[in-house]
Amino acid sequence: MTTVPRHTAAELSADEARRIALRAQGFLGAADRRAGVRGVLRALGQVQLDTISVLARSHELIPYARLGAVGRTTVEDAYWTDAHAFEYWSHAACILPVEEWPHFAFRRRAYRDRPHWHHDLSAGAYDKVIAQLRDEGPRTATELGGAKNKGEWWDWSETKIAVERALMFGEVVVVERRGWKRVYDLAERAIPQALLHDDLDDTECVRRLVRQAGEALGVGTRADIADYHRIKGEQFDAVVEASGLVPVTVAGWGKPAWADPAALASPPRGRHRTTLLSPFDSLIWERARTERIFGFTHRLEAYVPKPKRVHGYFAMPVLAGGRLVGRVDPAREGRTLVARQVTLDGPKAVPAVAQALREAAEWVGCDAVSVVPDRVNRPELAPELVRALS
Repeated sequence: MTTVPRHTAAELSADEARRIALRAQGFLGAADRRAGVRGVLRALGQVQLDTISVLARSHELIPYARLGAVGRTTVEDAYWTDAHAFEYWSHAACILPVEEWPHFAFRRRAYRDRPHWHHDLSAGAYDKVIAQLRDEGPRTATELGGAKNKGEWWDWSETKIAVERALMFGEVVVVERRGWKRVYDLAERAIPQALLHDDLDDTECVRRLVRQAGEALGVGTRADIADYHRIKGEQFDAVVEASGLVPVTVAGWGKPAWADPAALASPPRGRHRTTLLSPFDSLIWERARTERIFGFTHRLEAYVPKPKRVHGYFAMPVLAGGRLVGRVDPAREGRTLVARQVTLDGPKAVPAVAQALREAAEWVGCDAVSVVPDRVNRPELAPELVRALS
């Protein structure tokens, strides 16, 4: 692949686009181990959070998939110490590098101007929470006075409503998760002073996030790039020309695309990672993009009724050789990692799936891996997979 001058539409093969995406996402070439988890977060621009925990929670699985068996305590410390990161709404609830705080001013302003709250607050409730945080320091909603009323799970207490509103507005920051509970603190205390401002106008914020998304994806369509931080299509259109991304054509995509010019400067080379992927990994979180790049259809079935599941509750795609070669629905039983259901694309997937399972088992402290033979989609390959895991 040759370097393409700025503003000249490059023509990429589907394979070139796939490899560019893999490198940009940290799956092709040597990982920057010295930068570690924080380097992964900066490169991706965000790491999605989710409540589901099978092997581990998704925000742990993201750096693991790229770096290998980095300690789980190390992962948490990397995110939450030294004011390195904060939690906010991006693609979803995400951990974000703290240096991105100024670029979410457009979203904070939007929440302040059009809050769309479905709960009313009594006079003084908002100010009370702010004063409590100022006096007492970082607190969970429970520590502030209670997260729920006595109704259903969505029946938030007034305290919870107030602190979440302050979070949206940018007066409060989530500075860590403690037992999966959000820990809130005042932005004035948690965000470095040099970054604590809303000085950038909406256009500059969106332009920066479009550029960052393009760099993290390597190459993407309008929908791919806009979806990365949940930016509206018309917002993307208004800034893409000034973002520095380069228009490209990708064979077989059928849609205009843009690429990070640095990604076009040299052909992607290096070693491929073999690993299990969280369904919330930014490499594969968008179904249409995953199908377009990898020819692989995948969706999270955790919220699908059990009788209608095809691949399992938390089926994790297996990446090997730059391809998605199968999927595993894992569970833990004591010190055994159990592959409750395995989908293999073919015989060549067996060693890759076995390698991914063994590495994941060691990472989470399991000393054995078991497979349910009659839950392997290719029964003739089940004995081979069992042997590979022994």
